[in-house]
Amino acid sequence: MAKEKKSKKKISSAAPKQKIRTAASSSSAYFSNKRLHCIVIFLLGFVLYGNTLSHSYTQDDAIVIYDNMFTTQGVAGIPGILKYDTFYGFFKEEGKDNLVSGGRYRPLSLVMFAVEYSIFGENPAIGHFMNIVMYGLTGILLYLVLLQLLAPETNKIYAFSVALLASLIFMAHPIHTEVVANIKGRDEILTLFCSLGAVYFSLRAFFEKKMSFNFLAGILFFLGLMSKENAITFLAVVPLAYYMFTKADKETIIEQMLPFIGATLLFLGIRTIILGFSFGDPPMELMNNPFVKIVGNEYVLCSPLEKFATIIFTLGKYIQLLIVPHPLTHDYYPRHIELMSFGDWQVILSLLLYIGLAIYAVKGLKRKDPLAFGIIVYLATLSIVSNIVFPVGTNMAERFAFMPSVGFSFCAAILLYRLGLRLKGLKQFGRFDQLNLVWGITAVLLIAFSVKTVARNAAWKDNFTLFLTDIKTSPNSAKLRNAVGGELATQSVEVTDQAKKTKMLRDAIGHLEEALKIHPTYKGTYLQLGNCYHYLKQYEKGLTYYEKAIQLDPNFRDAIRNLAVTYTNMSQYVKAEERYRQLADLGVGPAELNPQLSFTFEEAGKYYGSKNQHTQAIAYFKKALKIATEKSEQAKFTYFIGLAYAQQKNSAEAEKQFQRALSFTEQEQNKAHIYRSMAILYQEMGDTQKQEKFLQLYQRAGGK
Repeated sequence: MAKEKKSKKKISSAAPKQKIRTAASSSSAYFSNKRLHCIVIFLLGFVLYGNTLSHSYTQDDAIVIYDNMFTTQGVAGIPGILKYDTFYGFFKEEGKDNLVSGGRYRPLSLVMFAVEYSIFGENPAIGHFMNIVMYGLTGILLYLVLLQLLAPETNKIYAFSVALLASLIFMAHPIHTEVVANIKGRDEILTLFCSLGAVYFSLRAFFEKKMSFNFLAGILFFLGLMSKENAITFLAVVPLAYYMFTKADKETIIEQMLPFIGATLLFLGIRTIILGFSFGDPPMELMNNPFVKIVGNEYVLCSPLEKFATIIFTLGKYIQLLIVPHPLTHDYYPRHIELMSFGDWQVILSLLLYIGLAIYAVKGLKRKDPLAFGIIVYLATLSIVSNIVFPVGTNMAERFAFMPSVGFSFCAAILLYRLGLRLKGLKQFGRFDQLNLVWGITAVLLIAFSVKTVARNAAWKDNFTLFLTDIKTSPNSAKLRNAVGGELATQSVEVTDQAKKTKMLRDAIGHLEEALKIHPTYKGTYLQLGNCYHYLKQYEKGLTYYEKAIQLDPNFRDAIRNLAVTYTNMSQYVKAEERYRQLADLGVGPAELNPQLSFTFEEAGKYYGSKNQHTQAIAYFKKALKIATEKSEQAKFTYFIGLAYAQQKNSAEAEKQFQRALSFTEQEQNKAHIYRSMAILYQEMGDTQKQEKFLQLYQRAGGK
């Protein structure tokens, strides 16, 4: 009996042990499966951003894609992309491409857009697809780099858990929607992708002693710099990573940095050749420099204390949006964020927060605390877009947090891991399944982030949706008020319901007037107001706003052109022609100008013809004929001249012009109206034979 009890005891105690080992083994296999983790990270990008595949172009996509003269040439436009400032292909003239201090040289994303344009044409779905793919690959690279740094062979549970936690938080974070959902955001994705790729191969060169990987690191870092200048901050991140996570000595770290330094010098050399070295004086236009204010009737630079307080406030805003990403907006232009002072508690709180982060980071360096590394990555990558180093043209932007969010995500992963240890009362986890609570908390966070991300993506469907969504968050932005007004006016053109059209235009005017309250010298808003009143057929009011825009900028081509169109609609053709001639003096070429002039001359000819002022009608039709290049246009204006002569009873000249019109007209069916007019002319001349001849020709050509 004793033996039987002993046997049963052995059997009952063996079964649970086997189950525990199986569960632990299964958990370990899942949480240390690098390939599986990479697949999950990549697919998460499609889950979160798949809804953008049906979206249109939005925001600055016009600048870099469909309104860029180089990108729309496809591969043939690549030399131009590499030769000029990034904005040159959009503005198409010297000077306007350098609206912000120092200019911008970020050709790599435009080269990609040009290649895509060559293959797929104007296709936003391809652009969105490529953004999602690149975003997923960036998440994978982040995971692989963190694994290298955290050394799984030393502490497998810690390395795999923190690397996966950080990568998933990064992928799901809603603050990234501006970068991924806006095709233009490719530059941000490419910059981080190439920078992380450079770190990955640099670490492989160090650990595997393969110097060829250093060459790849240098190439990738150069491509990152060619995507956006922000990559240069990795000159601080990379040596810090070696110091914190490896046993490399100073000489080795310097050696590993040589490819990065070489790539940087090459990029800066190219950039200097293209753009020059000077950053120039800060612009005094509010939309390109948020640190100006109105004193009297002019803009002046705000005080250093106002500028610094405002910058400190925006730095605090970044942390708030990284922790609680709500509300989100694409527009932080003046005065969404007002000029701040050090009397504001939010400024003081932000300052204290950053001082605390800096102190912790400095102390953490000595003990090689990974949390300190994350903080420094955040601070270093944010510094270049903070307005402290140099002006970036706006107070802040969610896309500027894309690279710094790597540091944030890493810190969040470390803190979650440490929280799990504290809640369990452990100094270190011995099994992966001991992190269940950590993953439970993370799952809640990821679900919340994911829901917010997908919901926020919907706003990026098109400009109309984006502007009307974000105006609720950024009502004090002059730029967004102007954008909403302009988009409502543009959309109203397609509306056939007159009551609805009028309401849209009145709403647009309301937004534009609010924009002027914020920015009284906003020339673009005066232009849009002129357009609204033009569409309402209140031409006199439209003229007033166009003139105000031209007063602010005498070379404002769009305002001058719209003024000419308005004069045409008001039958003031002399003034319209004067404005078109002004555009010619400003360098607008015949290819762009002549179709507009031709329309004005045609309208003038018809107007004077209806008033029986045939001499003036003939003069305008002849002006139109003089600049006509296509035969169909030449035929039309020659025919109109013939009609005017016929009205003057100048039969000989009318006959001559009709014959000329026939010579310009190639297809028989298009000659019908000329035959008919000639038949009428010969009837009035009493030449019945020719009258009958042209009546027959008219009928043969399809006339009835």
